[in-house]
Amino acid sequence: MKDYLVRGMSMDGFVKAVAIRSTQLVRRGAEIQGTTPNATAAFGRALTAASMMGNMQKVDNGSMTLQIRGGGPIGTITVVSDPEGNVRGCVTEPKVALVEKHPGKLDVGATVGTDGTLTVIRDLQMKEPYIGQVPLVSGEIGDDVTAYFAQSEQTPTACALGVLVDTDCSVKVAGGYLLQLLPGAPEETIEALEKGIQRAGAVTAMLDSGMTPEDILGQVCGDLGILFMETTEISYKCYCSRQRVTSALISLGKEELSQIAEEGKAFPVECQFCDTVYQFTPEDISKLLKKI
Repeated sequence: MKDYLVRGMSMDGFVKAVAIRSTQLVRRGAEIQGTTPNATAAFGRALTAASMMGNMQKVDNGSMTLQIRGGGPIGTITVVSDPEGNVRGCVTEPKVALVEKHPGKLDVGATVGTDGTLTVIRDLQMKEPYIGQVPLVSGEIGDDVTAYFAQSEQTPTACALGVLVDTDCSVKVAGGYLLQLLPGAPEETIEALEKGIQRAGAVTAMLDSGMTPEDILGQVCGDLGILFMETTEISYKCYCSRQRVTSALISLGKEELSQIAEEGKAFPVECQFCDTVYQFTPEDISKLLKKI
């Protein structure tokens, strides 16, 4: 079953809504990074949030980077989304020890930590990127994304994320939703949304029961109703290429490249976002030196 996200609007026009099923892309990201269950849950939530945020940006050729540094054992989580919502990412330390809030419930907050920041970098194809940064609230990521929108973009937001890791350490389901109130939203809309969110419960439980992103938005929006506007297939997608890696090697400078060439060995370069390895022979390095 392919991953996708759906965008919609409440019938009264005061709530923007996005929901996503991200199971396959989280599985792929966890496979590439080699994450243990706690790291899988944290990384998967970040991938899911970034996909929705990138899709909402809607800037051709732009990108959105989500970086989370909380001081926890996972280190730094970095995730990048394109305008459609395709994502890629990496973590500093994928092998995190098992920490549970209670049996069967992974403690993502303890994995990420709370002594740090959530940073959003939006490349809007302008002269300079927009950078917003807020202190982490809980390390659970959904709460932290909610706080980011409220503090940095002054947009009342509710973000719920979930990654259910199975007993064999594989990703069983993953997904989430993101709701935003538009200016002028009346109190009755806010109250209806709060009741809907409370009634809906955990994202993983909804996904595990077979609910689709459309079902989830229908549940959380409740009596407000929902008008679906756009559906987009998304995946774990890396944009690395030999040309980009070559440019990165050239940027190392003549001195460092000369040292690599002197060793006379093949020089493999592995993309941090995917499992692609680019091999450079001593002859390749010599050619780069000539270019410099």
